[in-house]
Amino acid sequence: MDRDPMTKIERKNGDFVVDAALLADTFGLSQEEIKVRMRDGAITSRCETGVEEDAGCWRLTFHHRDRACRFIVDETGEILKKAIFPIKTKSPTSGS
Repeated sequence: MDRDPMTKIERKNGDFVVDAALLADTFGLSQEEIKVRMRDGAITSRCETGVEEDAGCWRLTFHHRDRACRFIVDETGEILKKAIFPIKTKSPTSGS
């Protein structure tokens, strides 16, 4: 039986591989658009390793325009928590 792709993130050689479907709905894009924007840097990501009481967990955060999506995962890639939240973006013409 196939696992539900919405509850697990794949791990390959110590790295996390996130299915574009996990991000597509969040950012209102198709899976192909997610891939293109990841390649061209319009979607950025950060992986942080848990320490102390969070040891054995990782925080994967994806940013696109004014939104962020964060996954907390364990060592197997199981998604323990998902959060979507707005972020402030810097305006290139901001003068105030």
